[in-house]
Amino acid sequence: MEGINKNRLFLASCLALITTAMTFAIRARLETVFGPEGMGLTLEQLGYAFAPAFFGFTIAMIIGGPLVDLLGIKKITWMAFVTHAIGIVLTLMADSMTSLFIATLFVGIGNGMVEAALNPMIASMYTTEKTKMLNRFHVWFPGGIVIGALVSWLVMDVMGLSWQLMVSTLFVPLILYAVLFFGQKMPVTERVQLGVSNKTMFSSVLKPLFLFMVFCMLLTAASELGTTQRIESLLKTSVESPLLVLAFINGIMALGRLFAGQIVHKLKPSGMLLYSAIFTFIGLWLLTVTSGGMIFVAAAVFAVGVTFFWPTMLGFVAEYLPETGALGLSIMGGAGMFSVSIVLPIMGNLMDNASASEALRTMSILPAILIVAFLGLNIYMNKNKTLNKVHV
Repeated sequence: MEGINKNRLFLASCLALITTAMTFAIRARLETVFGPEGMGLTLEQLGYAFAPAFFGFTIAMIIGGPLVDLLGIKKITWMAFVTHAIGIVLTLMADSMTSLFIATLFVGIGNGMVEAALNPMIASMYTTEKTKMLNRFHVWFPGGIVIGALVSWLVMDVMGLSWQLMVSTLFVPLILYAVLFFGQKMPVTERVQLGVSNKTMFSSVLKPLFLFMVFCMLLTAASELGTTQRIESLLKTSVESPLLVLAFINGIMALGRLFAGQIVHKLKPSGMLLYSAIFTFIGLWLLTVTSGGMIFVAAAVFAVGVTFFWPTMLGFVAEYLPETGALGLSIMGGAGMFSVSIVLPIMGNLMDNASASEALRTMSILPAILIVAFLGLNIYMNKNKTLNKVHV
């Protein structure tokens, strides 16, 4: 890859993902700003107002996936920057459910464009270390949530400053990633490198194994992001500072993803996913029966569970179904975010009319299904030895 500065592009990609992740943490804090005790929206209305962060992400991923091959990684990356910038400005101006909805939609599209462009770029730059490098890249999703959660806590809870100042901190990583990407040569996607035709790519996303992984992605993403996105409301009666629990969960996730390479060697992606589902199920149940300091123990178990879900799902598809190309990775990411957009209002309704514990118990059904699904996947992968050529 002559003329391509891999290190600079990887650093810029991480900063773009930090921007994406910080929006998740800051949105979690905005729940109290716009909610029943703030501007007066119900938790269900907030669920609908925040849903475009996820279905906007889905739209961007599904459209951006094929466009990455057509227009190139660079153009999609700059589309991410522009929509991110518009979304942040509109969030600062938001004063109602409708304006918050529109702002969140732009932020969601920007987040989706980041994933649509940069997952394929990393897969094409590190062809022999896909799962390892995708996990290392995705360190900065939980890493960025930690940064966002701590910034939100410091700005609003410790210093007592305005929520607008908290939102404005998003301009820092936004400008940094724009500067680092500016003027850089970017690689073509792996599918283009391999010369895989459009027809082969589109037929590949209809394979039973790929469709099975899309179904599982619906459940893994909802288990992780549905829970963490509503952490303020879920834990406000159980612990004094839910945002610190969010930072704690994501700190564990960041550390886990940093050392994912060694774990993949031992378990392979399908094994990682099975263990993740088991820990996620146990963690969600523990969150329903603990309070005070013990919440952090339950949160640690949950964090161990969800750590490898997102990047390993992407890594599995990139390694075992590479002919699906950028489209395959985008469908996976889009499906995950779409499921969260459905789950958020449902969780809000449960919390408005039942309790936070009821919402958590309902969410625990998802990893229970995944335990069965990933057990089946492990059996399938062990029987089909030709698929077992993990590149780490």
